[in-house]
Amino acid sequence: MVLWVFGYGSLIWKPGFDFDEKVLGFIKDFRRVFDLACIDHRGTPEHPARTLTLEPKEGAVCWGVAYCVRGGIEKERATMQYLEKRECEYDKKALVKFYKEGESLKPYVTNVLLFISTPDKIANRYYLGPAPLEEMARQIATANGPCGNNRDYLFYLEKAMLQIGHEDDYVTELANEVRRVLGVLKDNKAFEPHFAVKPKLSLINTVPLLQAPRGDGPGFEIIT
Repeated sequence: MVLWVFGYGSLIWKPGFDFDEKVLGFIKDFRRVFDLACIDHRGTPEHPARTLTLEPKEGAVCWGVAYCVRGGIEKERATMQYLEKRECEYDKKALVKFYKEGESLKPYVTNVLLFISTPDKIANRYYLGPAPLEEMARQIATANGPCGNNRDYLFYLEKAMLQIGHEDDYVTELANEVRRVLGVLKDNKAFEPHFAVKPKLSLINTVPLLQAPRGDGPGFEIIT
């Protein structure tokens, strides 16, 4: 068995698991959005960070990196355990077609695992939804958590996209606005955190690990 995972956020620059192959490429009909709350890494329940998820958009192209994990069920199980803990804010998994750079007509892999979110604030408590650019930038500029601050997450992503040769205009625009907000906050030397979500959120239920690579269990959406 072989497990493929698509990284479109921090997995691009910090996968954190043992993989056997790394391929630069893209998936179709998705775009990045900073619409997901993070309360345990780069934010807190009282002042959540904004991190990435994907939303469907016909004709869009989302560049990133696909990682292949070979070596049997135990290695796949260890990878899934790591990913499900790290990606706990995502309540949905999908299997998508992945296209290698330079080969846009035929998929390189047809069943790549993707962690995404239900865009519904009732169904998914981690979903913040869209907001005006300045509001999002202020939230990102001021959120901090056990693993660091929110703005570094955005700046690392901006740098990672530049390094793989596929800048994301949305990421660049948001990063520039965060830098502007940081300049204002530095001049004012004060800010008041807000954007709180309910504390003590329970972890999202995930599918059994053995089902995850196959895509035939509950919690999966197969996107063709």
